[in-house]
Amino acid sequence: MSIWYFAIAGLLWFLVVLTGSSYIGSNYHVKTYCSNPDEKERKIALTFDDGPNENTLEILKVLEKHQVKAAFFCIGKNIAAHPEILKKIVAGGHVVANHSYSHSHFIDFYRKDRMIRELTATDAIIEKLTGKKVQFFRPPYGVTNPSIRRALEITKHKTIGWNIRSLDGIISNKKIILNRIVKRISPGAIVLLHDTKRETVDVLEQLLLIAAKKKYEIVSIEQLLNLNAYEN
Repeated sequence: MSIWYFAIAGLLWFLVVLTGSSYIGSNYHVKTYCSNPDEKERKIALTFDDGPNENTLEILKVLEKHQVKAAFFCIGKNIAAHPEILKKIVAGGHVVANHSYSHSHFIDFYRKDRMIRELTATDAIIEKLTGKKVQFFRPPYGVTNPSIRRALEITKHKTIGWNIRSLDGIISNKKIILNRIVKRISPGAIVLLHDTKRETVDVLEQLLLIAAKKKYEIVSIEQLLNLNAYEN
């Protein structure tokens, strides 16, 4: 009986840790801002992961056309490959934030010191190009763990999540992506998109039109959360 008790207890513990680590809104390891539940007005924020890249330029054109500001969670190695695109993001009045340097498939297994290097390397290249010291971080894949928690205790980044996941990084059907977002929109929401997909450009155009029709205002992540994206 005692063996079964410990086995069941161990399984339950594992499931709790797995869920807490993989669900960014759980706050299990790290306090994460996934929305503003206190926002009563029809205001939401748009965020884009994994750039910058050539497709980011098309996203920027759509945002400029609709006079909308967004947040771009950038990968350090992609910034190094496309520094001028990062500068265009900032010049457009958008927020730039940290999304690790490598976005490695194995980043969830990195120890604290290596995770710190991921964060500080990305901070450094952003600061070199823009003069801005970023405060926001989004963990790759939305996964948190004790190593990331310990790294953030040193770097002091604020962790930004989302409560509307478009799945545009997985799904190519633009109608499905758009419907996923639209049916979940509510005041204070943070939408996760990817500036790496061509389909997202078309989805974004339609999303902004629908948001305007529904009287939703797209605001910056700073305004929505009342947080500073950069060190003063």
